[in-house]
Amino acid sequence: MSMLTMFSNKIMTLPPGVHAAPSQLRARGASINDTPAAGTYTDDMREERRRVHHEAEVVIVGAGILGCAAAVAFGKQGRSVILLEKSLKEPDRIVGELLQPGGVNALRQLGMEDCLEGIDAIPCYGYQVSYHNEPVHIPYPDNLIAITDKEKPSKKPEGRSFHHGKFISKLRAAAKAAPNVTVVESTVTDIVKNGHTGQVLGVECQTKGERDYYFGAVTLVADGYASKFRKEYVPNQPQVRSKFWGLEMIDAELPMPYHGHVILTDAPPILIYQIGTHETRILVDIPEGLPSASVAAGGVKNHMLNVVVPNLPACTRPAFIRAVEAGKLRSMPNSFLPPCTQQTRGLILLGDAMNMRHPLTGGGMTVAFNDVVTLSTLLAPSRVPSLEDSDAVLAALRTFHWRRKHRGGSSVINILAMALYALFAANSTHLTSLKNGCFRYFQRGGRSVAEPAGLLSGLIRNPAVLVYHFFSVALYAVYCRAQEVPAWKVPYVLFVESVLIVYTAAMVIGPYILSEMRG
Repeated sequence: MSMLTMFSNKIMTLPPGVHAAPSQLRARGASINDTPAAGTYTDDMREERRRVHHEAEVVIVGAGILGCAAAVAFGKQGRSVILLEKSLKEPDRIVGELLQPGGVNALRQLGMEDCLEGIDAIPCYGYQVSYHNEPVHIPYPDNLIAITDKEKPSKKPEGRSFHHGKFISKLRAAAKAAPNVTVVESTVTDIVKNGHTGQVLGVECQTKGERDYYFGAVTLVADGYASKFRKEYVPNQPQVRSKFWGLEMIDAELPMPYHGHVILTDAPPILIYQIGTHETRILVDIPEGLPSASVAAGGVKNHMLNVVVPNLPACTRPAFIRAVEAGKLRSMPNSFLPPCTQQTRGLILLGDAMNMRHPLTGGGMTVAFNDVVTLSTLLAPSRVPSLEDSDAVLAALRTFHWRRKHRGGSSVINILAMALYALFAANSTHLTSLKNGCFRYFQRGGRSVAEPAGLLSGLIRNPAVLVYHFFSVALYAVYCRAQEVPAWKVPYVLFVESVLIVYTAAMVIGPYILSEMRG
């Protein structure tokens, strides 16, 4: 039984705002899966169904990073797409501002690389990590396969950083210009399901104050980290580890232009990257209950002036102090949400609605664009001719769950982000030893910095490489610790502390590896 027939069996009277019942369209001899013909009549009819009858093959909730990319990808395949967004005004947020080279490559595969042009995007060629004011350069490696297994890069890998709102506006413009896509400003309030089978048939909305409905063979929910629909369909819920407090510095001087900067001390980590010709973002991690940011100590502003300022490069401090005094502090939660398989017929959750990791490594958008590449490939009309075939769609989603982890690289990005944050925000003796060992490991250069940079950039997607380097860091941390202590204490380090350090490393990375191995 098709999705449309099931819907007509459930709802015999049209709600307000629905212009034609799916069963009425069926009576006209039309199918929601009609594919474009050589003439314009079929295209016009499909456009009319989206605009007037509110029907498409794919209904997407959220015109953000993932939603726009998915609309373009499916539209180019000939799928009929409705993209819903509660506000099409340019957003102003402190998330989604750094796209790693792996994400740039995925955007290129989607044919959307021009969305990075005309928004004053700044090239990024790697990182400078500073540990107690001692820097180490971590460039993106230029000897890796950058796009596919058969195509080698034509230039040095390059990330991009930008104002989130400007990038979103370009993505939305690309979605509006894509074939077979209709973009609608409407607030989605509920999921519409078949009362007998539980299959998702579409969504209920509020459009200009009026109740409205949109129907699709597949409903793709990509409504972000604060998803209102996650709780009902995802077994896990986000765990907030800390908050990033952000400021925008004007005309800040950075030690290494065109690079991200990570500042490590005994305090939580600080991330800095340029987002425009004159603008530079600084994000300060503040865990819950941090004494230096307590109300009694003067709050977040006290932490900024008394803890952050002394640890910043001297050339950056003036711009930071000006930004703090301007008082435009904003925060965002840093959350972890492990991925899960999709099991609800007619529904797909993607993006931060389904999977999140700490934004320290800037991997979120790379995961999103790679997910769109993977999913659109698995649901291509040549593989799944009709999206009303829910068995075929669910089979594709089961494949997607594992393929995104390995070929798409999401496992590496998820594990690396959470493991690095655990080290960089170290709050115990052995974690601090691991953090020191990690920094000294980077100082070795060669493979010790090239492959970790490849993992960070989304260019190396093999989890085994990550595990190898993480435990190499643990062993090197033991070596560094042995170099620090008097000779008489070396046996204790080698036979006691070494076990504790390696055990701590396993406890840091182990849970995230297990979360990626689950179905």
